[in-house]
Amino acid sequence: MFDTSKKQETAVLVGLINKSQDDEKVNEYLDELDFLADTAGAKILKRFKQRLEHPDSRTFVGSGKLNDIRVFVKENAVDIVIFDDELSPAQQRNLEKEIKTDKDQKVKVLDRTTLILDIFAARARTAHAKTQVELAQYQYLLPRLTKMWSHHDRIKGGIGMKGAGEKEIETDRRIVRDRIALLKERLTIIDKQMETQRKSRGELIRVALVGYTNVGKSTIMNMLSKSEVFAENKLFATLDTTVRKVVIENLPFLLSDTVGFIRKLPTTLVESFKSTLDEVREADILVHVVDISHVGFEDQINVVNQTLSDIGAGDKTTILVFNKIDAFTFEEKEEDDLTPITKKNLSLEQLKKSWMNTLNSPCVFISAAGKQNIEEFKKVLYENIKEQHEKRYPYNKFLY
Repeated sequence: MFDTSKKQETAVLVGLINKSQDDEKVNEYLDELDFLADTAGAKILKRFKQRLEHPDSRTFVGSGKLNDIRVFVKENAVDIVIFDDELSPAQQRNLEKEIKTDKDQKVKVLDRTTLILDIFAARARTAHAKTQVELAQYQYLLPRLTKMWSHHDRIKGGIGMKGAGEKEIETDRRIVRDRIALLKERLTIIDKQMETQRKSRGELIRVALVGYTNVGKSTIMNMLSKSEVFAENKLFATLDTTVRKVVIENLPFLLSDTVGFIRKLPTTLVESFKSTLDEVREADILVHVVDISHVGFEDQINVVNQTLSDIGAGDKTTILVFNKIDAFTFEEKEEDDLTPITKKNLSLEQLKKSWMNTLNSPCVFISAAGKQNIEEFKKVLYENIKEQHEKRYPYNKFLY
């Protein structure tokens, strides 16, 4: 994955506080950006936050905050400056001109999208995944080619340098467009092959695990299918969809583990991963896995639901599985504390009686790693699969 023989790159993070995201929310987003950077192999030295109604059109942050970043980068020989929002080509060029090390060398300036694409490039294992990621990279880089490579030595490698952009000849717009066309042709062929594979699986009920990245989907996959799908406490451990035949009681079905979603998932990635997301679109049942121990799990639910809606899978039969109950914590209020109760003050039992109690979807609470409430989860899954099976094969009811 990453060359550990090289010096670990250092980075600073930059986030913006505005009407749509307050200080608490920005801290949560920067925590996630920190996790992304750690997944990519960077060491975070500092976070910078600025309160601005709108990003500065030239440098994203104001001149004062830019100077603070510039000084810190120089004094600490920082390798990368990572912004939590997508930068325009002009903003990226201007920032690269402004921010330099003490040796007057330019520093890599990345945005959230570039970092996610870089992680995807490092995680891709199969030819299918590599083609999908490479296409997304070129589509993202195409509008950023002008003057970009004149102040970046892309040959050196490091974070933000994986895959696309390593050969100088590919900086030419015509060549990049030709490459995009070729990759699209390859994906069209792969998509047809994947479609044929899906059709050849027979008429078993299909269940897809979906959810935010790093919520435990692969752990649940391993538990139900008794297989060894790669699971790791890193973001985007799974890129390639894995499909296994599973039997609960007397009922067989197909279970697929899909790529995790994330806030501000690059549009180019969603487009490139069409065949992978077809597993979700064509599933009969979705198991939406949620990390209930995460402080922003409600926002993560909304991100996943919106992404499912965007890809045309928002109306599927869905089982909501709140995972990691063994890691759930809350802050109990003291009797004389008269401040309003917030989500942080609710116990797991109180949460279950809140908005979760009004959900139309089946809802279960488990710990996949700790093997808690697994039988209840299997029972709910079985009943939903049986219902779908009875609709498709009403003459087979005697089997249950």
